[in-house]
Amino acid sequence: MDSRFIRNFSIIAHIDHGKSTLADQLLLKSGTITQREFREQILDDLDIERQRGITVKARSVTINWTLDGQVYELNLIDTPGHVDFHYEVNRSLAACEGALLLVDAFQGVQAQTVANAYAAINSNLEIIPVVNKIDLPVTRVDEVLDEVETVLGLDASDALRVSAKAGLNIESVFEAIIHKIPCPKGTLQKPLKALVFDSKYDNYRGVITYIRIFEGGVKKGDKIRFMREGMVSDVLELGQFRPNMKPCEELGPGQVGYILTGLKELSKVTVGDTVTLFHEPATDALPGYQKPKQMVFCGMYPIDATDFENLREELQKLAMNDSSFSFVPETSDALGFGFRCGFLGMLHMEIVQQRLEGEQDMDLIQTAPNVTYEILTKDGRTMIIDNPQDVPDAGIIEEFREPIAKVSYIVPSQHVGTIMQLCQDRRGTYKSTEYLGPQRAQIIYELPLSEIVYDMYDKLKSVTSGYGTMDYEIIGFQAADLVKMDILVKAVRVDALSTIVHRSSAERRGRALVKRLREEISKHQFEIALQAAIGTRVIARETISALRKNVTAKCYGGDITRKRKLLQKQKEGKKRMKQFGEVEIPQKAFLSVLESNKDE
Repeated sequence: MDSRFIRNFSIIAHIDHGKSTLADQLLLKSGTITQREFREQILDDLDIERQRGITVKARSVTINWTLDGQVYELNLIDTPGHVDFHYEVNRSLAACEGALLLVDAFQGVQAQTVANAYAAINSNLEIIPVVNKIDLPVTRVDEVLDEVETVLGLDASDALRVSAKAGLNIESVFEAIIHKIPCPKGTLQKPLKALVFDSKYDNYRGVITYIRIFEGGVKKGDKIRFMREGMVSDVLELGQFRPNMKPCEELGPGQVGYILTGLKELSKVTVGDTVTLFHEPATDALPGYQKPKQMVFCGMYPIDATDFENLREELQKLAMNDSSFSFVPETSDALGFGFRCGFLGMLHMEIVQQRLEGEQDMDLIQTAPNVTYEILTKDGRTMIIDNPQDVPDAGIIEEFREPIAKVSYIVPSQHVGTIMQLCQDRRGTYKSTEYLGPQRAQIIYELPLSEIVYDMYDKLKSVTSGYGTMDYEIIGFQAADLVKMDILVKAVRVDALSTIVHRSSAERRGRALVKRLREEISKHQFEIALQAAIGTRVIARETISALRKNVTAKCYGGDITRKRKLLQKQKEGKKRMKQFGEVEIPQKAFLSVLESNKDE
């Protein structure tokens, strides 16, 4: 296809502003799918995406649209909206020349709208503002367009007004894409340069590599080379998504599609790599993009120890289809064999856990999540810590650093004071406030990531009655007065309950945690001491009293020495139990670390 008649675009927006619904309508109106095949969220093929109504993985689809007798090939790359999957958005934008910026006709510009719009501006894309949900009973379209101009600095004078759900004005979207988004610049005469913007693993066909061709062309049977990995393989099949995989003989400049090479390991295909021909290679690679960094870690252990290998297999399958997820084996004295898993954020962690429990029917114990820390030792080494058990003795620590995030809130004006107080309580540093209009304000704070990931999103929705939104980005590490807090059950340290906390809040958190553990651990035949400690200093304690069986119930009179003898025997038994008895800690207790933080 002539690259003059190709358009590559993304749809970017805040969560729940209608990206997937608009994508559905574009497929339906263009005839890519029939009314019989149509269903909501057709591009969201994961069960978890359909259940939660969110997009997790970026998807690609090719649409044909005829305008003035000319057939145009439009390549849509659908993107997620949640802050945890911002890296997926950046990957999609790198393969496009333009973007539809979707804004809700009532909610207006939100935190992720701002973040995604700036990502598109930084990628030098042509941005088309689209106001969605104009069929709502209450809209404020003119105010929303003012927000687009004042907050984002975009010209909204000819913004499109559509309703993706009702299918209103969808034709105008096609016209705007064709007239406003530039065509790809590549030529067929130059050596092949194709960007790998995603990949996934298929059990039957191996690795499916998603590519966008910038220069040259590729045909079935060509020998190709992945420039970064240096790997050479043959093109067994190539094609486009319409929306299912449809094979074709060749792909030219500007086109988006997939290639199958028969590779069986996803780790061999790096997202951001450049594909070129083996016999006529390109001299330099495309810029690609940074690898996503996992910032939240937690332990996952099977309840039944015999499920360990099954869990390993399932985690490997997930890692095959999600390059931002990582796992390594680890052992815990309390929980046995399991894995330390790394995630982009809390939603990412929840989704992986739900997929394991829902799709694979696995029973898991998940330890409380924690973020990545840096430790500078006295001999000048820098250690990366993603597990509290790895924290060295306080004597060799020169500096304990925690990740800091720049957080942008967009909230109704009446809640500005509440949000500022919420951030101050979490060791936030105030940066700026900007009013987007009489009703809404944007507040920017710098906060420790550990204070955000647990429940900041829930707290924000709670204090703003659901109208507040937030977006954050990691800006670096900063030294802080951090300590490792251990939990001792019957004077034995339970490694899975250790956490890293700020010294100022250690006592409060320790007290909240042992109090909750006391509720979760059932009574035993002996007294159980629960303690929170920093090093050798105990900062909080709760005691679970022993179960007391009435051993003298069968004595109905007679000599008192008989009762004393029974009580003495019970006392000796309890003493022995206290010495050798094991405390059974239920699964729920391991989530107490998380719950106690939410209670504060």
